[in-house]
Amino acid sequence: ISRRWLNLQEYQSKKLMQESGVTVQRFYVADNPPDALQAAKRLNAKEIVLKAQILAGGRGKGVFSSGLKGGVHLTKDPSVVGELASKMLGYSLTTKQTPKEGVEVKTVMVAEALDITRETYFAILMDRACNGPVMVGSPQGGMDIEEVADKSPELIFKEVIDIFEGVRDDQALRMAANLGFKGPLKRQAADQIMRLYDLFLKVDATQVEVNPLGETPEGQVVCFDAKISFDDNAEFRQKAVFALDDMSESDPTETEAAKWDLKYIGLDGNIACFVNGAGLAMATCDIIDLHGGKPANFLDLGGGVKEKQVYEAFKLLTADPKVGAHFILQTALR
Repeated sequence: ISRRWLNLQEYQSKKLMQESGVTVQRFYVADNPPDALQAAKRLNAKEIVLKAQILAGGRGKGVFSSGLKGGVHLTKDPSVVGELASKMLGYSLTTKQTPKEGVEVKTVMVAEALDITRETYFAILMDRACNGPVMVGSPQGGMDIEEVADKSPELIFKEVIDIFEGVRDDQALRMAANLGFKGPLKRQAADQIMRLYDLFLKVDATQVEVNPLGETPEGQVVCFDAKISFDDNAEFRQKAVFALDDMSESDPTETEAAKWDLKYIGLDGNIACFVNGAGLAMATCDIIDLHGGKPANFLDLGGGVKEKQVYEAFKLLTADPKVGAHFILQTALR
């Protein structure tokens, strides 16, 4: 059964990494300005970065409904963190990836800001061609990896992982060398790579992407930003991870549909579509559009749909105030 994508906030991904021994920046999470101020003081860092926690990208260039510009702020003065947090928490942040009205910020991450002398890219992902996991790395990190692959394919390095052996020490060291880590940093990077693979297995990930995997002037290898994708089929044994799912930014109707394993996407029209079969549902939307109508939604009930799901689907569609007509197209239901 297809399920809704699992959404984790940045601090949640970093906490999972921390628990597997992966080096990340020291950080605290706060949901009110006084706690943010205390967190900044507790960090006792040379420089602090305050980040609004929303799922959309482009936070750094976003604008708050409070008038504050930027969802990411650097400061060397911990005393201003509370004031900055007061202009973030409870206000909507609008970025290129959010709806026009923005997304309300309910949490901020207060973290130690570290200088980066060099940025690399590292990922572990499932590769159908290799029938298992593959490590992919590049000494050119901090940018779009597709761009690197297109312009400088010789700077993309791969290592196929034997699912029974795991990441071998020689593989991790070779990848670390290919990423440009030298001297003691090579061993340190190799250890981080092996811990990232441990995390990959532990949480049933389909991808762990670190961009950048950076080097600091103090001689540390740090995972500065990470994206983790999870195998939805493993939800039954990853209950703690899936319980972290942040649905606050999702469309309420889509969230409700996901509870009943219904594939629903809201559209702008006024003709509700009620179809079983994804291909048939897409064709129905196209036909409505072709004849001058506008579909209000994409809804695929799936082949093995049960009576309760049909009932809940009708409830969702009839609750939509912009719907003026329902188009029901069913193949044989059991």
